[in-house]
Amino acid sequence: MEVAESKSKKAGGRLCSTCNQRKAALKRPKTLEQICRECFYEVFEEEIHQVIVGNQLFKAGERIAIGASGGKDSTVLAFVLSELNRRHNYGLDLFLLSIDEGISGYRDDSLQTVKRNEIQYGLPLKIVSYKDLYGWTMDEIVKVIGLKNNCTFCGVFRRQALDRGASLLKVDKIATGHNADDIAETVLLNILRGDIARLSRCTLITTGEDGPIPRCKPFKYTYEKEIMFTYAYFKRLDYFSTECIYSPNAYRGFAREFIKDLERLRPRAILDIIKSGENFRISTSTKMPEQGTCERCGYISSQKWCKACVLLEGLNRGLPKMGIVRSRGQNNERTKDMKQNKGTKNIESKQCGTLDF
Repeated sequence: MEVAESKSKKAGGRLCSTCNQRKAALKRPKTLEQICRECFYEVFEEEIHQVIVGNQLFKAGERIAIGASGGKDSTVLAFVLSELNRRHNYGLDLFLLSIDEGISGYRDDSLQTVKRNEIQYGLPLKIVSYKDLYGWTMDEIVKVIGLKNNCTFCGVFRRQALDRGASLLKVDKIATGHNADDIAETVLLNILRGDIARLSRCTLITTGEDGPIPRCKPFKYTYEKEIMFTYAYFKRLDYFSTECIYSPNAYRGFAREFIKDLERLRPRAILDIIKSGENFRISTSTKMPEQGTCERCGYISSQKWCKACVLLEGLNRGLPKMGIVRSRGQNNERTKDMKQNKGTKNIESKQCGTLDF
């Protein structure tokens, strides 16, 4: 009887290691457990719920902006947060917040996905654009600077644009779809760059609590494979999967490939890197940048001008590399310009996307 039953199980495939009733449909990358779809949905959502509750990411009555790009991570985040908000009565007002960088053939298409998500999930959508905030689109920037440093401009502008959009929505927090793979990559990047300031905070699940609007990462311990190739695929969620046309040579891509190689050899490597980042201790003798505000636009900055203002100044003056390669002469020249243009500060701040709406 036992032999016959064993042969029957083998012929029908492995049973789910969780319920031991249904046929296993996948192997979890993080735990290597053989599990059925129904149990995977349950444990996937429950793990995220426990991360939210255990880290007290939200409070009842808060307004939360979900950074929505139309990609797999943000689409799954919007779907799961909507479900958990209803199921567990978080009491949150959720919004979709998208940034239009102005990349033809990429962002314009992905924003169509976000607009469909707005209807599918019943969440209000706000879109803010680089063109409106800075007077430039990424297409225009790339024509001036080429492909080498474009991600620097986009990353700086995007981080600030999210805060601008969140301020317009009057939200309490921004929830982003950064997953475990993203955070492990960031730990490695900050080590390679020797960026001690960012290394000390890149594994925090909530950041920017001393800034304009805090950001949190409910997917901090969630593997990218489980988000995209499993949950989004099995749930048949509507997401945009094309990579940015300007990012193939991005420095982060090299760290990403290294992480993927490590994961193939040892699946827990991703969580181990995050744990290592969490346990880094910065020497008390290490000089850390002091946070202040940009004299031009009022945004948080450790320098007189925030990085966005420096980059934008270079673009507007026909010196696009000014914010990439710094020199004492350039800093003095910026200070001189600030004094000369003091009377037009408000107009220039609007070009940089001032917080004073």
